[in-house]
Amino acid sequence: MAGKRTTVEVEGQQLSLSNLDKNLYPEFTKGEVIDYYARIAPVMLPHLKDRAATRIRWPDGVDGGKFFEKNAPSHTPDWVRTATIPTPGSSTGRDTLDFVVVDDLPTLVWCANLAALELHVPQWKVGPRGKVHTPDLVVFDLDPGAPATIVEACEVAALLRDVLAEDGLESYPKTSGKKGLHLYVPVKEPKDAERTSEYAKAAAQRLAEEHPRLVVAKMEKRLRKGKIFVDWSQNNPAKTTVAPYSLRAASRPSVSTPITWDELESCEDAADLMFTPGDVLGRVDEHGDLLESLLKEHRPLP
Repeated sequence: MAGKRTTVEVEGQQLSLSNLDKNLYPEFTKGEVIDYYARIAPVMLPHLKDRAATRIRWPDGVDGGKFFEKNAPSHTPDWVRTATIPTPGSSTGRDTLDFVVVDDLPTLVWCANLAALELHVPQWKVGPRGKVHTPDLVVFDLDPGAPATIVEACEVAALLRDVLAEDGLESYPKTSGKKGLHLYVPVKEPKDAERTSEYAKAAAQRLAEEHPRLVVAKMEKRLRKGKIFVDWSQNNPAKTTVAPYSLRAASRPSVSTPITWDELESCEDAADLMFTPGDVLGRVDEHGDLLESLLKEHRPLP
């Protein structure tokens, strides 16, 4: 069974899928991972489109080792879009890398077949000829320091939403798929790529000053106990955040899931905001894409 392959056609591309019965989670097979990504694609692909993807691969499943893959592997099919992006100071010693851009269903299925359980993308897009644009999203990663949980992160998200609203900005929450929350703000591309990072840092610092018992905006781990770290550094153009609807590697398959403000404000237990792939597919049937506004409602930074 180990080497068994199945050839499928996906939107006109031939893909050879392997080891579909292999467990990538204790009770969730590679075939189920591919099926989830194929079914979630209509709402996920718009959030991946034109963004250079970092794939985190677990070839032996979540109990085995993982590796981060930024560069397109040598066996990448010629129909997969790649973009050559400057990577100064890269650990590989290279000045550029050829990133995969997940623009279509065949590419998403191809990534899933390589056991890329998690897909992470930056807050900026790359143009059709490879031009790197300035960011069109601001993201805040709300990370609870134990014993705080996502319940306290929800409280901070609501406070942060109000700060952003004062500046005329709309924000949209999703779970990280692990213990925290992400808050996204669609913005008009500024002239300077560092502008979104500066804005996010100032907002996080303001929140930490106004709510010192609950919020910390500094990186040091020792400061985070019982508080929510508002990580603004994800807006650095060299960093990425797990994409909406991506699976996360954990003992059970969970998903980075868009949620409503009502759900966020009524959260009383961390389990309230943990969603399986099946849950998420059901939610999309019911709500559509709760992050659809990220694709179109861009407002200028103050």
